[in-house]
Amino acid sequence: MGNLGWYQLLTTMAKKVGGPKKLIGLLVGGGALLGGGAVAGGSAIKKKVTSELKKKKKTEQAAVVHTVNTEGTSNEGLCFKAGDKFKVLDVDGDAGLIEIIGDNNSPYFVSLKFLSSISDYKID
Repeated sequence: MGNLGWYQLLTTMAKKVGGPKKLIGLLVGGGALLGGGAVAGGSAIKKKVTSELKKKKKTEQAAVVHTVNTEGTSNEGLCFKAGDKFKVLDVDGDAGLIEIIGDNNSPYFVSLKFLSSISDYKID
């Protein structure tokens, strides 16, 4: 290439595509397409990974059995006795969907703050 290097390469490419303006347009357009594709792909991967992590956390959470230490009645009127066992199936804000072991009427929605005050359940 001699001492012209990149300049000679760019002028040759510009000549082939119809001028420097078209070459710059092709480079910018190609970069935008590749960048947009990378962003869209990264976003899709992030959504998938986040979704899988949430599913795994819910599965692990539902497998843990908690024990009631102190008797109490929730605002919803649900009575707990010391020794009752329950699982937290799902969490929505400050409420939890729980299954009381041995109770055929389960599941119930209960305040997580209340559960943590009467049992070994810890709020994250």
